[in-house]
Amino acid sequence: MTTATSRTTRPGNRPLWLIDVPVVLVAVVWGSSYLAAKELATTSTVIALLLLRFLVATPVMAVVAGRGITRLSAREIGAGAVLGMLLSGVLVLETFGVVHTSATNAGLIISLTMIFTPLAESVATRTRPTGAFLGAAALSVTGVALLTQGSGFTTPSAGDLLMLLAAVARTVHVMAMSRMKSLRSTDSGALTVVQFLGAIAVFALASPFAAVSPVDVAAAYSPQQWTALLYLALMCTLFAFFVQMWAVRRTSPSRVSLLLGTEPLWAAVIGVAAGGDRPGLLGAAGAVLVLIGTTWGRQAAAPPAAAEGEPTAENGPTEGEPAADGTAPQPAGAAQGAPSA
Repeated sequence: MTTATSRTTRPGNRPLWLIDVPVVLVAVVWGSSYLAAKELATTSTVIALLLLRFLVATPVMAVVAGRGITRLSAREIGAGAVLGMLLSGVLVLETFGVVHTSATNAGLIISLTMIFTPLAESVATRTRPTGAFLGAAALSVTGVALLTQGSGFTTPSAGDLLMLLAAVARTVHVMAMSRMKSLRSTDSGALTVVQFLGAIAVFALASPFAAVSPVDVAAAYSPQQWTALLYLALMCTLFAFFVQMWAVRRTSPSRVSLLLGTEPLWAAVIGVAAGGDRPGLLGAAGAVLVLIGTTWGRQAAAPPAAAEGEPTAENGPTEGEPAADGTAPQPAGAAQGAPSA
């Protein structure tokens, strides 16, 4: 029998907030990444910056993943490589977008991922998003609009279009992580390494066509710029994408995207604290709406608890049972990618 607590816990009595907190931290570090990216990126150095960022992050992630990398099957490696190519597309669009538009427009437009993801999920599952979730998402986006109104909107530019495409690409990346059957029992750390390697391959292939080489960019960076690069690599890349992958396979793409949709709020908070921005009354009202919408949407997007003893697509089969796609059963307690929260 479903109880009130089923909306706030995963099967096995695992509180959802234990999954939500790391995702919110990702939103915080991504919100702070605008300042770092603005300091480092120019049109001619975007590809070099991204390549350096991933070259720093990948060896650390490989150490974290450990022996899990050697246990990956060829099918898992192929799927991870596809995710890596999608990831590279997201970051190229986002970084060029930030360079060519204001942080205000970038933060607002990328938040449309909150709308695109549940819509894409509803199409994939042939279900209609609940009115409560759509209302919460609309309230959050309205809040983001007010939040950014304090600095004013700029005339739509090529950068705005790039950020819109980045929001679409983010949605595709999140949906792919959630729906690839071959990855449901894959170690998240090992899969993140494969994703990073796939992204590195794309950036390396694009590097000869860029105006500035990664070697020249690295040599020209000051200690302060290297500090910003390390922050982008270790927190905004390594920590952020590992947590995103870990969380989306334990809750739902819509829930994760809604939490990540608070990124513009944190960008504004950090801008006020570290960048001297002053959002004004409209911005403060927008921040309140974002928080209300996110809280409401978290409840609306919480996946229903499965009946006792019944396997779910996210949890995988029970011990000794074959998976829905015919693959071999996983042992009891097998991780879906990373240790339980």
